Amino acid sequence: MFDKVDKLGVNTIRTLSIEAIQKANSGHPGLPMGVAPMAYVLWTKHLNINPKTHLNWVNRDRFILSAGHGSAMLYSLLHLAGYDVSIDDLKHFRQWGSKTPGHPEYGHTDGVEVTTGPLGQGFGMAVGMAMAEAHLAAQYNRPDFPIMDHYTYTIVGDGDLMEGISHEAGSLAGHLKLGKLIALYDSNGISLDGKTDQSFTENVGDRFTAYGWQHLVVEDGNDLDAINAAIELAKRTPDKPSLIEVKTVIGYGAPDQGTNAVHGNPIGEDGIKAAEKVYGWNYSDFEVPEIVADRFKTNIQEKGAQAEQAWQRLFELYAVKYPQQAQAFNAAFNGKLPVDLKDVLPHYQADDALASRAASANAINTAAKAVPYLWGGAADLSSSNKTMIADTKDFQPESYDGRNIWFGVREFGMAAAMNGIVLHGGTRVFGGTFFVFTDYLRAAVRLSALQHAPVIYVLTHDSIAVGEDGPTHEPIEQLASLRCMPNVQVIRPADGNETSAAWQQALKTTDKPTVLVLSRQALKTLPVTVDTAFAGVDQGGYGVRAANKATADGLLIATGSEVNLALAAKEELAQRNQDVTVVSIPSFDRFAQQTPEYQASVLPGEVTRRVTIEAGSTFGWDRFAGDKGVKIGVDRFGASAPGDLVLDEYGFNVTNVVDAYLKLK
Repeated sequence: MFDKVDKLGVNTIRTLSIEAIQKANSGHPGLPMGVAPMAYVLWTKHLNINPKTHLNWVNRDRFILSAGHGSAMLYSLLHLAGYDVSIDDLKHFRQWGSKTPGHPEYGHTDGVEVTTGPLGQGFGMAVGMAMAEAHLAAQYNRPDFPIMDHYTYTIVGDGDLMEGISHEAGSLAGHLKLGKLIALYDSNGISLDGKTDQSFTENVGDRFTAYGWQHLVVEDGNDLDAINAAIELAKRTPDKPSLIEVKTVIGYGAPDQGTNAVHGNPIGEDGIKAAEKVYGWNYSDFEVPEIVADRFKTNIQEKGAQAEQAWQRLFELYAVKYPQQAQAFNAAFNGKLPVDLKDVLPHYQADDALASRAASANAINTAAKAVPYLWGGAADLSSSNKTMIADTKDFQPESYDGRNIWFGVREFGMAAAMNGIVLHGGTRVFGGTFFVFTDYLRAAVRLSALQHAPVIYVLTHDSIAVGEDGPTHEPIEQLASLRCMPNVQVIRPADGNETSAAWQQALKTTDKPTVLVLSRQALKTLPVTVDTAFAGVDQGGYGVRAANKATADGLLIATGSEVNLALAAKEELAQRNQDVTVVSIPSFDRFAQQTPEYQASVLPGEVTRRVTIEAGSTFGWDRFAGDKGVKIGVDRFGASAPGDLVLDEYGFNVTNVVDAYLKLK
């Protein structure tokens, strides 16, 4: 089936990659040299893509290089396949301003589906993409109209499968029977420090078989026919994801092949010459033989263009027969909200009191009726996070159209899968857990931010008010740590109306993740939020109750549950002839985006007597407290006791707030 041109194509991938790494004097040559054969077979014989339209064709196959340190190989493939990656781009590998950074970056390089490099996360995102494909297919496909019908492929290495996230994501994928997920495993027995058997001796195949995967083995990583046969078999297994273990030689062709010496360092000019001799390579640096270029053009560009045209014709017929479904499908991939959510999300009155997690549940269920492509779940905490969508099915192998996802106790796996779901397109997804467990999924939040992926994180039990569960479950530093992460929208609402507004903000935000930080305990509806919450959350901060006189004596600035405390303290201060303004700052980052004039209208510079109040770390509050203000917060771990008592013991009471204010000059 494979001929000399195909073998030349494999070696073209190898040589382009090692030459780019050598020119940069930086990179990882071992993976491209060992993995090029499986990548070549996958891309030229199986991958259904159209490089000329790429993201515009929603039914393309997805390819994720989870072992992102092998990026030079991916860039070589992208160039050969016809994406907007030139030879000059390969020559500028890892250089300032280039299209070819050290690890693949979504939105930066044409053809890159996700940002990878932190090992294991690409695998987790591949699981998410396969989940999205299964969900959309169940929702929209009709007999003879498989408008959503593609595979998700990923190449993983030993390091990916050592990472804990591979266990979480692999177990979930096996349970869900994601048969259109195919992982090719670069099984070379070498990692950065040396042989993997120093720390990694489990039977990976048995492990994945136990998860419910099909495990296939290719004994010779240079055997193109065997690799192809394994992929074909994987595609013929619709009820199980497949792990194809390909036994490779890291750095194949280099003098130090099969050792960690070729993992993460250029092999040098002499090493390149030695490898090219093994490959029988008789071309110049960065040269692509014309017959190889033609083979890639035929097998990828022309085949992909034909496949997309056939899909377009199918969709046109689908739109005639199923116009409502076609319209909904297009709307889902366009991501435009069908309604102004402010008009449909719940509004609460002054006498109402409910936890913001409960208000979030109301918002989810209201939004789900208005936004049919919204789905989500929790890491086995939906009953506590309140993330279930009522009157719909669960997302399970027998009901992929279900909108409630059971992620299991897999916070990191959940977050990575959500990144994959959102980047696949066609849906918006949310996932919940306790706020303190942000620490289990933080690395995926960071990739959400890097990829501008609008994932919605529903994080409840937001403070020491958790109470009896004690310090292990009481978040302290989590708010500050997420607020300092670039391109993350963090919102901690103070009541039901701010929570509805936070959900509107999350759903209309398309270029960054949103973290909703929600309470377990009931919160009274603030006196003005029926009218001001949506604008206030949009602006990130606003006055909840102003002073009676034009210039306030002082400011009480708070977020979340502590805004009600600030209001109570204001009443007590009024008895002490102190006329203060109460300010809610639900979103630091949104407030920072406002004009200086607006910020000054909320926090007048001339008012220096300020108390900030938040049941979390005081880190980051200096910007609002100013030089003369005082910060009431929690800079030590919590304690196990009833929540009201813990709050009181930690100073979250009217007496402490008033005393702190009165001590200010």
